[in-house]
Amino acid sequence: MGPLPRTVELFYDVLSPYSWLGFEILCRYQNIWNINLQLRPSLITGIMKDSGSLSAMRFLTAVNLEHPEMLEKASRELWMRVWSRVSVGLWESSGRTLDDFLTFPRHVFRVMILPPPGGSTVLPVTPLSPHRLPAVFSSSQNEDITEPQSILAAAEKAGMSAEQAQGLLEKIATPKVKNQLKETTEAACRYGAFGLPITVAHVDGQTHMLFGSDRMELLAHLLGEKWMGPIPPAVNARL
Repeated sequence: MGPLPRTVELFYDVLSPYSWLGFEILCRYQNIWNINLQLRPSLITGIMKDSGSLSAMRFLTAVNLEHPEMLEKASRELWMRVWSRVSVGLWESSGRTLDDFLTFPRHVFRVMILPPPGGSTVLPVTPLSPHRLPAVFSSSQNEDITEPQSILAAAEKAGMSAEQAQGLLEKIATPKVKNQLKETTEAACRYGAFGLPITVAHVDGQTHMLFGSDRMELLAHLLGEKWMGPIPPAVNARL
């Protein structure tokens, strides 16, 4: 019998593009590394002011409470909607690259591909999902995740029935959901979060908090696992 999986928690908010990068990478590695990945929807406004993701993160909290098996797909669909509202022309017109706007290691941004003029390029992601990840900023959907209909559309795209999605949406104003989201956000703060995402690894009785999405190689070292880039061969072979 091998060693028990190490627990790795990912605290995230769909308003954070860096959270999205960490989310996709950890979802790809969860069946490669010996880890128990726990997705922890949090509210960035509880850490940083002026966020507009309250309804979306309450919805994901309700999903986590009622249907945790749907949390990964529902989170991904909401990211697709919130970041589709940023026009790709923002940097195309300036002649600058995405790396100029978001300072981030290039080897991580190879996970996502910008759409060429007049078209939309997508890159397959984790084999755990039949959906494909669009460019990190795309103008194809232009949906506002503060609107209930956008949240419902994301839930249905993730595989929920309309009745199931509506039922979860109705629960976002309940004390149970509100308190759970508050508790999760406070847990992130107790770990020392000053933004999102944070990844918390529990290894040999010790807790390690890593901020940002560019610490995956360090996370692998802490876990005693091998880092094989943002698209590991075991995943790449199935794409």
